[in-house]
Amino acid sequence: MKKEIRVFAPASVSNVGCGFDVMGFALESPGDEIVLKCTTTKGVNIDLITGDNGSLPYDPHKNTAGAPLLSILKDYGIETGLVLEIHKKMPFKSGLGSSAASSVGAVYAANKLLELNLSLDEMFRYALEGESLSSGTVHADNVAPSLYGGFTLVRGYDPPDVILVDYPNDLICVIIHPHIEISTKNAREILPHSIPLNTAVKQWANCSALTVGLMKGDYELIGRSIVDMVAEPLRSRLIPGYESVKQAALNCGAIACSISGSGPSIFAFTRSNESAVTISNEMIKSLRAQNIDGDVFISRINKVGPKVISIK
Repeated sequence: MKKEIRVFAPASVSNVGCGFDVMGFALESPGDEIVLKCTTTKGVNIDLITGDNGSLPYDPHKNTAGAPLLSILKDYGIETGLVLEIHKKMPFKSGLGSSAASSVGAVYAANKLLELNLSLDEMFRYALEGESLSSGTVHADNVAPSLYGGFTLVRGYDPPDVILVDYPNDLICVIIHPHIEISTKNAREILPHSIPLNTAVKQWANCSALTVGLMKGDYELIGRSIVDMVAEPLRSRLIPGYESVKQAALNCGAIACSISGSGPSIFAFTRSNESAVTISNEMIKSLRAQNIDGDVFISRINKVGPKVISIK
């Protein structure tokens, strides 16, 4: 058995406008790096966390990467202990699946290092356990794409039913991350517990149409389907200047633009690197007009999900 592994787990865009809690896609960058080492001391010990400004707990029971590892050791009766390092390579509380990436990275690393030969669906269950610590609820629209790669649709949990949706290879995602923080729990608390039937019907129609648009490579259909009737109207109020940033992207020819996950990150779709640069420049200019700075990421959809950087 190997002694140490370093794994990359990708960030992800969830909801994708209309697909609240069920749709998401993985990014090529940014993402988190997880280092896992075998030790003779039983249990899980978090040795180092970087890039979090001291905000993440070192108690593995309370950490999104540590908790699933404790469950794995218990479920498989593993006596070997694990030492964990978490290197946050992406903005914290950004709406880009930061907690999901850490959870996925830890589970993927443990599966490889301990030679457990878990299936994706089995790893999914453990990674979801870690993610639920962060959001307070069970939803996998970040965990699924980060683990399975590509564009995912989560149909169910028991048993796991994650569907990979085909999409155009030239689809490029522009992401603007405003330098403000929105916690997932708070962003969920402002959402209604029920919605009118006619609103739900419009949302279902958009989800279905987006899936068809992705599979057919119909960019016009993709654009007119990424319309959120549920979360965006409320969550956009938490992001200063959101409407102007969104309009800036659309004015530059973006296929669509919406909030990534619970925010504050904003994503836009386009088809070329040249247009991606133009769109990102206009979006960040609009954001700075609100006296808020931000990060810019440009990425294609990550087909692979997590990957091993090194193992020894």
